[in-house]
Amino acid sequence: MDKLSNHIKNILHGFFLTIGVTIAEPSTILPLMVNYFGGSSMVVGLFATLLRGGAIVVQLFAAFKSQSYEKMLPYLRRVFVFRFFSWFLIGVAINFLGKDYPNLTLVCIGLGLFGFSFSAGFGAIYFKDIVAKIFSHKFRGKTMAYRQFFSGLGGLISGAITAIVLEKFKAPYSFGYLFMLSSFIMSIGYITFATIDEPAKEDIPARENSFKKFLKNSWQTLKSDKDLQVQLSTFLFAYGYLIALPFIILHAKESINLNGVAVGTLITSQMVGAMLSNFLWGNLSGKGHNKLTSIISIALHIIAILLAFISTNLYMYMTIFFLIGAATDGNRIASGNLILILAPPKLRPTYVALQVNIVSFGIFFSVLGGAILHFSNYSVLYSITIVILLLSLFLSFKLKD
Repeated sequence: MDKLSNHIKNILHGFFLTIGVTIAEPSTILPLMVNYFGGSSMVVGLFATLLRGGAIVVQLFAAFKSQSYEKMLPYLRRVFVFRFFSWFLIGVAINFLGKDYPNLTLVCIGLGLFGFSFSAGFGAIYFKDIVAKIFSHKFRGKTMAYRQFFSGLGGLISGAITAIVLEKFKAPYSFGYLFMLSSFIMSIGYITFATIDEPAKEDIPARENSFKKFLKNSWQTLKSDKDLQVQLSTFLFAYGYLIALPFIILHAKESINLNGVAVGTLITSQMVGAMLSNFLWGNLSGKGHNKLTSIISIALHIIAILLAFISTNLYMYMTIFFLIGAATDGNRIASGNLILILAPPKLRPTYVALQVNIVSFGIFFSVLGGAILHFSNYSVLYSITIVILLLSLFLSFKLKD
């Protein structure tokens, strides 16, 4: 365990993947792109959900199938190929259809985002199991913090690339070029992680005869483990910030001048927050303080949404996105470590699938946010977001390290 080569490959995978995916960041670029093609606030919320939410559909099925796999890497490689083409073809559709067929372009973007996210449902199960096998509990927190630090650096680079492309090329071609360029950048990370040294699983449980039986056993596992219930509830409601997040950039557009440089600056602020915060998250996680990490992260999200009420200039919005970047990475480390510590090795895919499957329903909060904004205003949107986050903060104090 804890090989330096695996540590480096894990970091490089996160670095290049973040450069690519940040091109369609759900809080900045994606809302502006959907808005350009005539999408309403509800469509913006739906597309933000598609980017993250397609994985929900297959999580438990992926866990059921992967129980008997000795190695996950061969299957993860297939996921990498599918995700590359899903992302690349979004750019192709924008460039060839966007000018004349905006509605069809929106459909193609939605299908591409869903395919990219859907395949991640399998990839998340394989990735988590690999990481659990190649890193010890305490070193895992450190390597994931390093990964997220360099992912933040990748986000900075992505923000600069985005600003240049948006300024140099006119929409919609600028959006298409961003997707095609970023697909090749993220493929470098895919190729790197595909060569990681994964040991074979030694204790392989017998797989259930049917998926139905697996679901029944998973339900029994969830009902019998109170700590798992608390953890899933905490991180489900921690996604409450997504009720407001995709719409903060649209709110900013109404009060400040959002040119390509300003958008790139906001992306950069979010990535700097994510990057620098990992010094704190890595230190806390390395000492086993994952509960404290989650508490601080949720509190930072609450502060960011409170600031959205009163923001009137670019610097205030930069602060909001800085805090969101920091909080998101903290939650990711805490939830990822806590589930792998809590899960028995034999049931690791099941526990991971249960967490991702249930917690990921929080991704649909973006759709709820779109509906709220459609029928009310930003003040109501932010208020409901804070209430949900306060519930998550209350539950986080019941977590166990």
